[in-house]
Amino acid sequence: MNILYKHIAIDGGIGAGKSTLAEAIASELGVAPILEPFEGNPFLAKFYEDPERYAFPVELSFLAQRFHQMKAAVDGRNLFQGALVSDYVFTKSLLFAKTNLPAEEFELFKHMSDLMVAQLPKPEVVLYLRPGRERQRDQIQARGRDFEQSIQDAYLDQIESAYENQFRYARGSRMLWVDTSPLDFVKSAGDLNKLMQLLTQPWKVGVHKVALKA
Repeated sequence: MNILYKHIAIDGGIGAGKSTLAEAIASELGVAPILEPFEGNPFLAKFYEDPERYAFPVELSFLAQRFHQMKAAVDGRNLFQGALVSDYVFTKSLLFAKTNLPAEEFELFKHMSDLMVAQLPKPEVVLYLRPGRERQRDQIQARGRDFEQSIQDAYLDQIESAYENQFRYARGSRMLWVDTSPLDFVKSAGDLNKLMQLLTQPWKVGVHKVALKA
């Protein structure tokens, strides 16, 4: 498969299938994927139990983890691999923080995030996966993280709205809004291939809405 891009990011709401797609693309390119280290965040499960108390530490922990992970990958790119494939966009830290933090804490968080963003390159292309609520719920249940099973639809709606606001503009990248609701690319190699084929097309910088058929 002739993938045209060397810095690719996958993003989308909780249970969108980001890691599955990132792993497949990285395998095609012969590199190790950059996967978000959820297990390394000691506040995540506590956040779902008590969001008000643990919102700031969970978001700050994710911000630090993502920055160190992405900075190390960028700094080592020329030595160890020619492509970067991640299952997140670094600026997702900002959209989650804006959803979860009170205004004063968010302003402090944004200041720290802005300093970090300035040190990282923008992805050439971002695939923003939009699975729809039914498939999103199925995938959350299937991966079996206990602390995610009680997530309310209202919170998923908030996160989806935050993503749409964040990805409404290209900001120097090719931003592909991909409706994945007809696809089951976690189980179907054919559906997975349809998604990966998007990366063989020469998209212009900007926002593109893509509908794929099952």
